[in-house]
Amino acid sequence: MPITRTLGGRALNPVGLGCMNVSWAYAAPPPPEQAAKLLHQALDLGYSHLDTARLYGGGKNELLIGETLKARRAEFYLASKMGIFADGDRRYVDCRPEIIRQEVEISLKALQTDHIDLYYMHRRDFTVPIEDSAGAFADLIAEGKLGGYGLSEFSADTLRRAHAVCPVTAVQTEYSLWTRNCEIGVLQATRELGVALVAFSPLARGVLANGVRDPGALEPKDLRRTHPRFNADNWPTNLALADAFNAIAAQQGVTPAQLSLAWVLSRGDHIHVIPGTTNPDHLAENIARADWRPDDAVLASLDALINRHTVAGPRYPAAMQATMDTEEFAD
Repeated sequence: MPITRTLGGRALNPVGLGCMNVSWAYAAPPPPEQAAKLLHQALDLGYSHLDTARLYGGGKNELLIGETLKARRAEFYLASKMGIFADGDRRYVDCRPEIIRQEVEISLKALQTDHIDLYYMHRRDFTVPIEDSAGAFADLIAEGKLGGYGLSEFSADTLRRAHAVCPVTAVQTEYSLWTRNCEIGVLQATRELGVALVAFSPLARGVLANGVRDPGALEPKDLRRTHPRFNADNWPTNLALADAFNAIAAQQGVTPAQLSLAWVLSRGDHIHVIPGTTNPDHLAENIARADWRPDDAVLASLDALINRHTVAGPRYPAAMQATMDTEEFAD
């Protein structure tokens, strides 16, 4: 049996499922019946933590999960998010207390449940004191509508301020060998406060799962086409790192994805990972070695191979980066 880790008082498989891809962002989403089959397969394989958001597919992802898994609601820990709004090409963040309450009610209805185990602010609203937003979550937790609340892409300082008002259950942040921002402050702060760290994109947006060889072959609306690490200047360097990484995975007798997930999970016992996929084979692959860890020498070789100094390009375009509260490296 795989090891378990605690999230919101529940013992969960440390490999959860990020559901974004099922409705939005990378390749064209699968047909509804195929997507529903994938979600059922996830539970059958032992996934016990599903992560969605109001943003994904303009609400379609929450609706899909609600309709598909309402009869199996007790089998999984359910996380969703609010705060990022899309109005045509315009995107904005709104985490005023009244908006938080409004979005929770919409999510509860869409997910066909009377409670959500974990509900995040998807991004920080710099116009609203974090203490006010945290207070709104405290009220919703007291009412039984939420099991706990979380912060997505927030700094260590903001985490501490929110936690002082109402204890934070989890911080979600991008974390993989090629994105290390949380190591500046958030990783240590979550450990000190007893807050879980949930790593999204732990496979480096597919790169460390041998899932991207030629960014030019990505679908036209794939978000990675806008990310600097995939552009013509940076990609050759990053592909060479991926090739070297793949060779280490082969030596260890695991897939690149399994090696990448194992590295992230090795960084702390309070860490969970939520890789996403629409491929049934990859779904099984990602959870199959949840209990495996490389030895210290292998971990050190990976750390030296792929890190903030060896990866080419920033993780986000400048406009998207400006919405992040997570700390940035000085160089």
